[in-house]
Amino acid sequence: MNTATHATLSTAAASSSEEAIEAIRRFNRFYTRRLGLLDEGLLAGRFTLPEARVLYELGRRDDLTAAMLARELTLDAGYLSRLLDRLARRRLVGRVVSPADARARLLRLTRSGRAAHEALDQASREQLRSQTAHLGDDGMRSLLAALATTQRLLEPQAAAANAAPFILRDPQVGDLGFVVHRQAVLYAEEYGWDASFEALLAEIVARFVREFDPRRERCWIAEREHRIVGSVFLVRESDEVGKLRMLYVEPAARGLGVGRRLTDECIRTARRVGYRKLVLWTNDVLVSARRIYQAAGFALVKEERHHSFGKDLVGQNWELVL
Repeated sequence: MNTATHATLSTAAASSSEEAIEAIRRFNRFYTRRLGLLDEGLLAGRFTLPEARVLYELGRRDDLTAAMLARELTLDAGYLSRLLDRLARRRLVGRVVSPADARARLLRLTRSGRAAHEALDQASREQLRSQTAHLGDDGMRSLLAALATTQRLLEPQAAAANAAPFILRDPQVGDLGFVVHRQAVLYAEEYGWDASFEALLAEIVARFVREFDPRRERCWIAEREHRIVGSVFLVRESDEVGKLRMLYVEPAARGLGVGRRLTDECIRTARRVGYRKLVLWTNDVLVSARRIYQAAGFALVKEERHHSFGKDLVGQNWELVL
């Protein structure tokens, strides 16, 4: 890469970064205006946003000291101390001796403080209910998915700690096309595979739909927070042999056990419907998938070099005796 090209790419990257920053700032302005966070009193009441946050935290927990609350809300200790003093003078917050440590003082809402917390909580719920009433079920699912994605991208550790469980379900209209699209995109990004891989996926799915045998074949869609995060197919190879096909897991859901669960369901169903052997074909570069297959008891029975999807690969055939 020459110097001029490098400079052009650097300029483009900087421009893209600035555009992203401006887009985030626009959203922040919209969101604070939408929720009235800059109003004189939050939710048309008599509390600032920090005061409301303190009342909320103390309303849902009774084991917080001032130091713990400062860490929870990432507030300066001195600022929080002054805020708590104001709330104490308004007879909303008090302090009690901790039963576990006589040296510690726990923060507690007074009767008036609890009434204020309940009023704030109810007003917040009514505000959000009013602002989202027009969305309908599909719109609400899209909103919740977008919120979850935002948290995962901006605060990945917290998102992982509070990771929602996933479910396995049958495919719905549109799911199979989505699965083809996502696998083609992911394998292009991660392994550099070309469009011929997408063609293969489309052929597998088209045949699955045209020749579907509900007694011997299944597709499982893994869903988390109303978004597809993985899938796998069990198809009929012969009367005695089933084939596991198109296992994939979204990058954001890796590490949650989605691939292992999809594989286990495929094996369990293959046994139940009477297959005596389960087979699959993969490539040696798909290291994570191969680990799942090995852990499930599959044995490698054949390897063969081939040129497919724009790459030189080593194809592998695996088998599991049921």
